[in-house]
Amino acid sequence: MNTLEMKVANLVEISKVEVGYEEIPSISPNEVLIKINAVGVCGSDIHYYKHGHIGKRTVQYPHIQGHECAGTIVKIGSDVTKFSIGDRVAVEPGVPCRICEKCRSGKYNLCDKVIFLSTPPYKGALRQYISHPEDYVFLIPDSLTFEEATLAEPLSVGIHALNRANLKPGMKVLIMGMGPVGLMAVAATSYFNAEEIAVTDIVKHKLEVAKSLGATQTFEVAKQEIAENYFDLVLETSGAEQALATAINSLKKGGKLVSIGFPHHQNVTLDLTTMLQKEIDLLTVYRYANTFPLAINILTELKDVIGNIITSTYVLDDISVAMEKACETQLDTIKVIVYPHLPKDGRSL
Repeated sequence: MNTLEMKVANLVEISKVEVGYEEIPSISPNEVLIKINAVGVCGSDIHYYKHGHIGKRTVQYPHIQGHECAGTIVKIGSDVTKFSIGDRVAVEPGVPCRICEKCRSGKYNLCDKVIFLSTPPYKGALRQYISHPEDYVFLIPDSLTFEEATLAEPLSVGIHALNRANLKPGMKVLIMGMGPVGLMAVAATSYFNAEEIAVTDIVKHKLEVAKSLGATQTFEVAKQEIAENYFDLVLETSGAEQALATAINSLKKGGKLVSIGFPHHQNVTLDLTTMLQKEIDLLTVYRYANTFPLAINILTELKDVIGNIITSTYVLDDISVAMEKACETQLDTIKVIVYPHLPKDGRSL
């Protein structure tokens, strides 16, 4: 490794990742160079790691994963006006074209030309440096660690879901699946003042973490019955058919079901008859748009408890162990963080 090279984590085949080296990226006039201090391993990273594809998106090996990231600006382009060297930032990983109809209407998450970190064929953030346009980089306060700041990305999914559902204060909400996205949805729902926030999972520890973020009722799946015809809104994060069926039964007439999680199979069965008779709105979520500033504010308000989501940390050299740990979704593992650079003193990067 020379001074112009950086470490990267290369996914070289299904369930096999190796540390390699690449040149540190150059920057264009509107970009900043970011020293990546922390990367969260996402459910989509796990899916690409284990299966090599999500739908029609197929990994071209070698591939660099990771899109939940935060770090320090070490170089700025000549046209950059918002940042200085040394600024601590969170990175919004999707960069759209900015000129298509979807971008101009504010729905840039649906842009056909979006460049999204870690989505094939684009490289992700499991490397020591990335270049990124300044418009999709956001300052983080000193009170947030870099690890906590990576959670702005999954929290953005929850915020976008609630925006899609038009959540109103006083609603009764059920959130199904307490993985990172589900837990972040709890935080967002609490911030938006829902009257009740019920949550489900098969792991008791995750339900306890949900309570610390604002959940008012917990259901341990397979051990407790969920009330039927009760909730105004259900957020479903797993994509599992049985969970979707439970969601439909739990909604009151006129309720809303927001589907967040990708299903295990391309097609799933829904009880459309019950949905018609109850006039249930089915909404879907794909990433997010215009959410990062609010996500950072919510994380800052929750800084005393948000760290409960982070359950394991690894250095980049241990990326293979980190990925296998992140696959333990049926256990107490919630969020795995990888350090492309060695932390100075544990989690206080």
